[in-house]
Amino acid sequence: MERYGQIPSFEGTLEGNRVIWETEGELVYMEPYGKNAIRFRSSASLHIDTSLNWTLLEPETDGEAKAVIKEDRAVIQNGKLCAELLGDGTVLFKDNTGKILLEEEWLDKRSGTAPQRGARVYDHISSEAFRTDLFFAADPEEHFYGLGQEPNDCMDLKGASVELFQKNTKCTIPYVMSSKGYGFIWNNPSIGRAELGTNHTRWHSEACRQIDYLVIAGDSPEEINQSFTEITGRADMLPEWAAGFWQSRLRYENQEQVLQVAREYKKRGIPLDVLVIDYFHWPRQGEWKFDDKYWPDVENMCRELQEMGIHVMVSIWPTVDPRSENYDTMKKKNYLIKAERGISNFFMIMGPQGIFDATHPGARDFIWNCAEKNYLDRGIDMFWLDEAEPEMRPYSFENVRYYMGNGLEVSNIYPYYYAKAFYDGMKSQGKKEIVNLIRCAWLGSQRLGTVLWSGDIPSDFTSLRCQIKAGLNTAMCGIPWWTTDIGGFFGGDPADPSFRELLIRWFEYGVFCPIFRLHGKRLPYDTVNKQKDFDAFLPSCGENELWSFGEEAYEIMRGYIKLRERLKPYIMEQMKRAHELGTPVMRPLFYDFHLDKRVYNIGDEYMFGPDLLVAPIVREGERKRNVYLPEGSDWTDAWSGEVYKGGDWTEALAPIDRIPLYLRDHARLPIRE
Repeated sequence: MERYGQIPSFEGTLEGNRVIWETEGELVYMEPYGKNAIRFRSSASLHIDTSLNWTLLEPETDGEAKAVIKEDRAVIQNGKLCAELLGDGTVLFKDNTGKILLEEEWLDKRSGTAPQRGARVYDHISSEAFRTDLFFAADPEEHFYGLGQEPNDCMDLKGASVELFQKNTKCTIPYVMSSKGYGFIWNNPSIGRAELGTNHTRWHSEACRQIDYLVIAGDSPEEINQSFTEITGRADMLPEWAAGFWQSRLRYENQEQVLQVAREYKKRGIPLDVLVIDYFHWPRQGEWKFDDKYWPDVENMCRELQEMGIHVMVSIWPTVDPRSENYDTMKKKNYLIKAERGISNFFMIMGPQGIFDATHPGARDFIWNCAEKNYLDRGIDMFWLDEAEPEMRPYSFENVRYYMGNGLEVSNIYPYYYAKAFYDGMKSQGKKEIVNLIRCAWLGSQRLGTVLWSGDIPSDFTSLRCQIKAGLNTAMCGIPWWTTDIGGFFGGDPADPSFRELLIRWFEYGVFCPIFRLHGKRLPYDTVNKQKDFDAFLPSCGENELWSFGEEAYEIMRGYIKLRERLKPYIMEQMKRAHELGTPVMRPLFYDFHLDKRVYNIGDEYMFGPDLLVAPIVREGERKRNVYLPEGSDWTDAWSGEVYKGGDWTEALAPIDRIPLYLRDHARLPIRE
C-alpha cells in the first residue's frame, strides 16, 4: 500500500524467533508456528496470554525458521512464508518469490492530523476484553474458500460477508484458503464477522482479549491444507462400515419399530450399516437414557442388530428439563449454562429447558457418565450430538455465561467441547472406532471422531444446490467426514412425484458424499403442540425408508446403494489420505486444479477423491446439464465411456437414474456393474 513518509526505525526485540514490538496502547507478538506458518498476536491490554491456544495443536518445526531485526522492520522466514513487521506497525506476508500474499490495510499514515482508521482497532469493553477489527488490503483478483458451513449458495466467498456464530444449518470454522497461495486462521471463538469484500478484508470480534491469527503458505492447496491440518488436527481412520448406508428418520417410536425396519432391510438384501434412533426416546430431556416403556430390552435389541451387521446410533440433546432427575445436581454444580441476567432457561421444547455447559470439564464428565451407563454399556456404540450450537431462543450471546467466559467471547467453541465429552469418554473405555454425528463444529473438531451434518434443511432443489457448496467449503476447513439429510429435513411427501424426483437426485448426490445417510421429517407431521403439552408422547412422522417412495425410486436408490458398496475400496483409500495427510475426500475443483482459473467459482460440481468428478442434478425436471472438465487431464464419461479433453464444457445427459460422472485420466472405477 502507498505510504506517507519514511518508515520509522524498528524498535522491538527478539525472544528466540518471537518478535516483540510495543507502541503506545498495543503489544505485538509474531513468531513461526509449524511449517510454512507464522502466528500473529496483539492486544491493547499490553498482555499477551501465550497459553491461550484454544484448540490449536503445537506442531513440530523443522528448525529452519529464522527471525531477524533490520533497520526499519523485523523479518521472519519460515519455509515458504515470510512476514515483515515494519517500524510503523504494519504487517505484511510474502511468499518465496517476494510476492505480497497479505498486507494490513491502514487507511493512511499521515502525521499531524487524525488518521482515518488503523489496521488493528480496539474498542474497550472491560478490563480485559475488547471489540476488535483487523483490516487487510483487498485484491480484486483474489478468491476465498472455507469459513465452514454456510447455506448461502456461495462457492467463491470473495465479496461475501459471513457472520461468525453457530446456528442450526450454519457452522462457523474461522479459516479461509486464498487463491493467492495462503491459508488464514482467525484463532478466536468469539461472535464476530468476516468481510471478504472488494474494498477490504475485515475480521471482526465482538469481544476478545487479543487479536490472534495464523497465515500459512504453500505452492498448492494440498500443501497449504497439510500444514493447516498439522495445526488443527486430522480425522481418525474411518472404519469401513461407516462408509456404508445409514438409515434414519424423525423418529422411530419404539424398539419394535426399529427392529422391523432392520429386518426388512435384511429381508430385501439391502446393505445397511447404521440405524439411527432419534430424539425423545428418553423419559425427560437431560436424563440421557431410554424410556423403558417403549424400549424394554435395549440389550437384546442391540444384539440382534449387531448380528445383522448394523451399528446403532442414539440422539443426544444438551437440553435439561427442570423436572428431570439430573437438573438439580447439574444446577448446583454449575454444569448448566447460565444467564448473565434473568432466568437460565434458553430453549423451549416440551417445556423450558436448561443446557449443559460443554465448556465445563465436570459437566463433560457428568454427561458422559450418564451416556456410558445408559447407552454404551447396553450396546449403543454411536452418538448423534444434536443441538450442538447450542440452539437458543433468543440468541442473545452477551447474556450467556459459560464456564470458559461470556457468550460473546467463547460461544463458537461450544460444539468442539460437546464432541470432546463423548470422544474422550469413548477413548477412556478403550473404543477404537469412534464415529459420532454432530450438527456443528469448530477448528479441530475433525480430530474428535465427528461426522458433521448440515442441519435441518428444507426439502427443495434450492437447498440441495446450496448443500453442495456448503459441503465443499466445509471440506476446505479440515472436515473430511460430512453429510446432509438426503431429501432434506423439513417437508417431503413420500407420495408426491416432485418430492420423489428431489429425493432420487439427492440420493444420487449422497452416494458421493463422505457419509451416505438418509434422514428427514416426512409428511404427514404429528399434531402435538410441543410448547404447551409438556408431557405429551411425541409421535413419529411419515415413513422414510428406501421402499417408502414408490417402485421407481426404490429400484434407482437400491442400485445406487450397490454402487456405493462397489466404491468402498476407493472411498477407503481417500479416508486413509484424510487421516494421514488431511486431504479432503470431497473438494471443490479449485483444490485439484488451482492453475485453471475457470474453476474458481464452480460450486455445482466437485472432485470425489482424485479420480472422480461429480456433477449433481440440482434443478427439477432437468435431464441434462453442462459440465466443465478442468484442463490438464483427459476425462471419461463413466456411463458412456466417451473420452474428452479437459479445458472445455460438455453437455452431460442425465435421465432420472443417472448422475453425471467423469473419470480423470482413464481411471478405472466400478461405476457400472
